[in-house]
Formats: sequence, structure tokens, C-alpha cells
Amino acid sequence: MGDIKYYAGVDIGSTMTKVVIVSDRIETALIGPTGPEHRKLANKVMEDALSQAHLKFEELSYVVATGYGRINVPFADRQITEITCHAKGLYSLLPTVKTIIDIGGQDSKGIRIKDGKVINFVMNDKCAAGTGRFLEVIADSLGVALDKLGEVSLQASRATPISSTCTVFAEHEVVNQLANGEPVANLIAGVHESIATRVYSLVRKLQIEKDIAITGGGAKNTGLVKALEAKFGSPVLVPPEPLITGALGAALLGKEKCERAILDGYNPTRSKEGLQEAKLFS
Repeated sequence: MGDIKYYAGVDIGSTMTKVVIVSDRIETALIGPTGPEHRKLANKVMEDALSQAHLKFEELSYVVATGYGRINVPFADRQITEITCHAKGLYSLLPTVKTIIDIGGQDSKGIRIKDGKVINFVMNDKCAAGTGRFLEVIADSLGVALDKLGEVSLQASRATPISSTCTVFAEHEVVNQLANGEPVANLIAGVHESIATRVYSLVRKLQIEKDIAITGGGAKNTGLVKALEAKFGSPVLVPPEPLITGALGAALLGKEKCERAILDGYNPTRSKEGLQEAKLFS
């Protein structure tokens, strides 16, 4: 492999686990579902990522873990919050962005950044409304596949108003309106508008500055992105793969740390705990 150095980022989210390996470019990126045993899953996704990149674990110069399950990545050399990692990862892909909307499985966030660094952030992690979990509940109630919600909502003639802000009550309201003959597409469009309103109310506390981008699973929902654009009155940029920005940022922060250490005159080393885990991938 010559003098090329490799760095990995592992992002254990509430619903998906992501691994990105970088050198001077993205070598590989893998996404898998998050299960109850975070440690085993992190090992499996890392093993698959190494195999895809034709690398051995010992060839990684540094590993950074992020996401709400980051403490359960035993082979990581460092843990960094997902907010910092999302900022770094998204900035590397879309450098004009100053405001980030992150809609994950269990929370939603607004992040203001400058030159890839976090200036301020806000988070909703107390209520499922406005998150991916809310969309999952509604998709199940309407019998529509989660990945089809955006496509179906674009067929709506109008967005049915959803007055409830609680997931449980909103689900009940949607089911009742469906029973009364309201079209599924209109109901989904109404749910997207409801989420967009909640997200806008959250993010505007940051003094929104363009460009705006969205990450997380919600970014894959075209109907939700459209609703957000209408609410923000501005285009909302979507990175090529919005699920990996946290893991990408983690890998890049590890790379940055190592390169800075070399400039300061010493060679960074892997943590003893991280190297002890190498046997898992040999």
C-alpha cells in the first residue's frame, strides 16, 4: 500500500451504523442496521469495510467513533460527538453550507457551522415527532413502505393539516382521517409539512444562514425535503449519501489529528485498546 495512510470513522446511530475509510479520498463506505449489540455490529461493519477496501485493521492509522453508541466501539482510538462529526463531514462535501438540518432516527438537530466547525446547535431528543421514528410510525399506519413516503407524497393534491404534535396523537389523527376517506398522499404530505414546521421552529433559533443542507435518513425523503424548502424559503442541499456524513467527519477528524501531530514533530500511535482489538479482524 506504499506510504498511503488510512483513517476510519464509525458512526453508531439509533437505527443505522456507518463506517467510512478515507485516505486522500473516500476509500469505502458501508451502512448497516443498528441492533441491540452495538459492539458486535461495529465489529461486523468494520470487518466488511476493511474487506471492501482490501485493508487490514493494522493498516488504519486512527479510528474515531461517533454517534449515540460511540462508547460501544471498543477498537476506536477516540470518541467525538456526532454534531462535530456531521459538521466536518458535510463541510468536506458541500463547503458552502452554513446551516445543517440533521433528521435522525430518534432526534433532530440544527447545526450552524463556519469552515467546518460548529458555531452553535440545537437539538430535539425529547420527542419522536420531527424524527425518522415519527415517519416509521406513520408509514406503518398507512401501509406505505418507508422509502416510498416521499414519492407518494408528491402525488398529493394538498397537504392535509395534522394538528397533533405528539407522535401517538398524530398517528391516531392520521388513521381517523384515512378512515374518513382522506387520500393517503395528502396525509403523507401533511405529515411532511408537520415535521418541516417543527424542524423550522427548532432551527430558526440558530439565526439560519444559507446555504442549508440536510443529513440523516430524512434527507432521502424527497417529499420531506420539498416541505422543508417551502418552510425555509430556500433550496435545501442533499449530499450524495446523507447517511455517512457523521462517519466521514469522524474519519476526517482522525486524519486531521494525525497530520497535525506529525507537523508538531511526533508520530501519533494507535491506542493500546484499539490495537488489542486488531485480532477481531485478522
